[in-house]
Order: sequence, then structure tokens, then C-alpha cells
Amino acid sequence: MTHRFLFSFLVLLLPGLLWAQQKPAAKKAPVATATFNPKLRPKNLTDEQLLDLVQKQTFRYFWDFGHPVSGMARERSNRSFDYGDEVVTTGGTGFGIMAILVAAERKWIVREEAAARIFKIVKFLEKSDSFHGVFPHWLNGATGKVIRFSQKDDGADLVETSFLFEGLICARQYFTGTSKTEQDLRNHILWMWEGVEWNWHTQGGQNVLYWHWSPNNGWSMNHQIHGWNECLITYVLAASSPKYAIDKKVYDQGWAIGNYFKNGKEFYQTKLPLGFDYGGPLFFSHYTFLGLDPRGLKDQYADYWQQNQAHTRINYAYCVENPKKYKGYGPSSWGLTASDSYQGYAAHSPTEDLGVISPTAALSAMPYAPRESMAAMKHFYHDLGDKIWSEYGFVDGFSEQHNWYAKSHLAIDQGPIVGMIENHRTGLLWKLFMSSPDVQRGLTKLGFESPQLKK
Repeated sequence: MTHRFLFSFLVLLLPGLLWAQQKPAAKKAPVATATFNPKLRPKNLTDEQLLDLVQKQTFRYFWDFGHPVSGMARERSNRSFDYGDEVVTTGGTGFGIMAILVAAERKWIVREEAAARIFKIVKFLEKSDSFHGVFPHWLNGATGKVIRFSQKDDGADLVETSFLFEGLICARQYFTGTSKTEQDLRNHILWMWEGVEWNWHTQGGQNVLYWHWSPNNGWSMNHQIHGWNECLITYVLAASSPKYAIDKKVYDQGWAIGNYFKNGKEFYQTKLPLGFDYGGPLFFSHYTFLGLDPRGLKDQYADYWQQNQAHTRINYAYCVENPKKYKGYGPSSWGLTASDSYQGYAAHSPTEDLGVISPTAALSAMPYAPRESMAAMKHFYHDLGDKIWSEYGFVDGFSEQHNWYAKSHLAIDQGPIVGMIENHRTGLLWKLFMSSPDVQRGLTKLGFESPQLKK
């Protein structure tokens, strides 16, 4: 089971900003990995070759390990509690779609195969459970039926749906060809996109978006989406909707008034515009920005390139200082974000530091801190690779302090590695997402400035 959760202090201070998780049962993975030997990994690679290898190997999580019926991304590579092997993830699938686009562009797979796989996912989703066009967090990958995430979370999950459509919008902008598959794919993505009732999640016209709605439990989870966290993309897409858009006042009075929205303090000589002290887990600067280009992106609240760079620098500086003196932390081994740990799933950050480094944190920060991220990649691969390199890239987390090395991979952690490294290298996903006329309209409506916004 893999969901983001509140840091321990947030459990007391701010109910429900991230997500709760317990330790997954240690069960046999659905696909045997015994034949893979990390000791045989290629050596003496140039930086470009290593980037290629890490992206390509990580992409295999979504391509080789995708669900055979739906094509969607499995939640994790080991079983999620007692749900068996059928759990697929809505948001992780969105990240996986973006990874497939990277693979097609780099010719690791044939373009037609990439289009066919994504169309398979889309056709499955069209027949799957959704609620006012919004998908649940988890689906059964064979039947399309909702798998409840928690006791009352058995319906629509607006944030996971936004991650899904972040990927689908990129796919629609990428597959512009005249083949029947590409034309059909574009049309079906458009129909699904037009059908998402984002404004339904204002719970009757309030100036805030709500995370969950269920046909069985209604709005009883009552979880408003306030900033600053990973959910900026949810408000951007809600404003971009062709048929069910929110107004700017929902953004201003819902997202931008969270208790932890504005910061402005300095940490390690770096001013942090938004968010929690020390920035929180690094996925805040990854999930939304797989598609949304932060370069030159500004609104009345922040410069988002500055925000994400500051967040990354603070996380890096904390790991280098290493105030808790954990073994293994340093300039080439850094990065705290939500991932598996020796205690179960945890939202690692400078204020919730358990001695666990999550490879996705530093690797997905490549656009913001390329030198520091590359140093981490080399260390993870060359020095720790015997323990953390696998057939699907790096494992989800490790702790040299506790001599613990995960065996698991999570879709929501693997996907950003492929996508954010590619954005650093070529800007591919940023160009695709920002080229959407709907996204352009939504960003303009919310008052954003960007070099990619057409005047």
C-alpha cells in the first residue's frame, strides 16, 4: 500500500494534507526477480550513458511490469496489503504514461507500440469505475472496479485523477500523427478529459476543491485541498477544464490560503517562498512539475522555479549537514521524500528524518540541482548498486544507518525519475503539457505568467 502521508507533526497540526500508510506485508512479488544480478550492471559509463540507462531501466517498471489486462501501472512491485497483484494506481499510471512518451521519443520502444499501450489504458479507463468523471485512487487492473483506499475512500480521488490527466494531456499533445490509433487515442483522451467534473468537487459551489467524493459516503472525508504541497496541478487542471472549470476565486480562496502556504523564511541561507519549514518532502517539487513547466512560471504568490530550487537546495543542505549523524548521508547521498522505510511507508523530510534516503528524491530533482543530482546518481549506481540497483531501476529507499535496503518499487516514485530527468535533458514533457490550449487557458485564467504562454 503506498500513499503519501502527513509528517508526524502534521498529524497533530493539519489533518489530511498528505496520506496515511502502514507497513506493507512482506509477500512474494508478482513477478520473480531472481534472474537479475545487479553485480553485472555495466561499468565505465559516461554521464550521458548513465542517464540513459537509469531512465530506460526505470521505464521498465511501467512497460514490462504494467498490468497485463489494463496496461496500467501497478501500485508497487510487492503486494499491497491483502489485495493481491491486481492493484493499479491512477496517479502512478499518469506518471507511467509520461515515461512511455519519453521511451518512444528516445526510441527505446516503437512509437506505434507506445500509442497502442496508452490507448489500451484509455479504453480500460473508459469502462472502469469513475464518479462524475473522476477516478478512484486504486482500481482492480483486471476488472476496472474500485478498490477502496481506506474505509471511506471508495470513490473519486481528484488529486490522483489530476496526475492521470497530466500524463494523458501530454500524450494527446505527443501523438499528433494521422494513423488510426493516434487519431482514436487523441479523441478518446479528449472525451474523457471533457467529462471530468472538476467543479463538482467544490461541494456545491464553495471556493475550494475537495479531495474525495464517494457514492457510498458522500463528502464525509471532508478533505479540502489547500497548499502548499503536490496538488497545484489539481487546481491548474480544474481551471483548464473545457466544460467543468473552476473560477480563479476557488484557487485564491481555496488553494492559496492554507496554513502552510506562504513561508518566506530562510533555511541554510536559502529563502523558501512557500510551504512547510525546510520544505517538506521533495515530491512537492516533482509531481505537479512533471508537466507544468516551472521555468519562468510565476503568479501573484511565487516564482515557481525559485520555489522548487530553494526546496531542493534546503533538502540537500540538510542531508549534507546531517544533524542526526546518520551513516551514509553526504554530498553524494542525499534526498528525503515519501517512500518505503524500515518502519513502513513514511513522508521523509528534514522534519521527519528516519535515516532513509529515497533515490527518487535526488534523481527527480535533476532540473533543479543537476550537479548534486548527478553526483547522487553516480554514488547510487557505482557504490551502492550491488544493493539498490534492480531490473526496474533503483529500489524505493535505503538506510545505511539501519543496514536496510528496500526490495520494493512504487509507481509514484519510479515515474518522476524518468520524467524529470527527461525534462532536464530536453524539456520534452514540459513542452508537451504547456502546448495544450486548455492548459494555456487555465493558467491564464489563474493569473500565471510563463514564457510558454501565448499572448
